[in-house]
Amino acid sequence: MIDIEVLHRVATTLAERKAADPDSSYVSGLYAKGTDAICKKVAEEAAETIMAAKDGDRLHLVWEVTDVWFHTLILLSHFGLGVDDVLAEFRRREGVSGIDEKKSRSAK
Repeated sequence: MIDIEVLHRVATTLAERKAADPDSSYVSGLYAKGTDAICKKVAEEAAETIMAAKDGDRLHLVWEVTDVWFHTLILLSHFGLGVDDVLAEFRRREGVSGIDEKKSRSAK
């Protein structure tokens, strides 16, 4: 079970970092660099996740997935979104076939 509260605490910290001096915090610096830099970091961490999976290194895989989640939370926060927005979407999709869900998005 995911500890939702830890995700909320991380999200709160990330939101606080938006107002911090970019030289004082890695996250603040990333926010200051903008969307492209944040997206690049998400992509980098996703690639590292794939490599860890292909290597079969379970601990490394957990580390890299954590990095993907962390940087994805930064990306969400950058756009004024957060954990609850993603959880709401998971709730909406719960019990819906992946095939049907994908069709519903292409119909919009």
